Amino acid sequence: MSLKTRIKEYREKAGLKQSELAELVHARRETIVHLENGKYNPSLKLAMDIAGVFQTTVEELFEFTDE
Repeated sequence: MSLKTRIKEYREKAGLKQSELAELVHARRETIVHLENGKYNPSLKLAMDIAGVFQTTVEELFEFTDE
């Protein structure tokens, strides 16, 4: 099972850099990089904070697939 995210798509649409998003959600830039690459499973709080920045749902940003 792998994690797919749409964070990069939403971040670029909002005109944010990885470091700016990281600052908004009180995380490290490296965490955002790993999230965008599907190499890190966020805590529920972090997922909700990121969704809040983009005014969307966690389900819209994150999806587990069978790949």
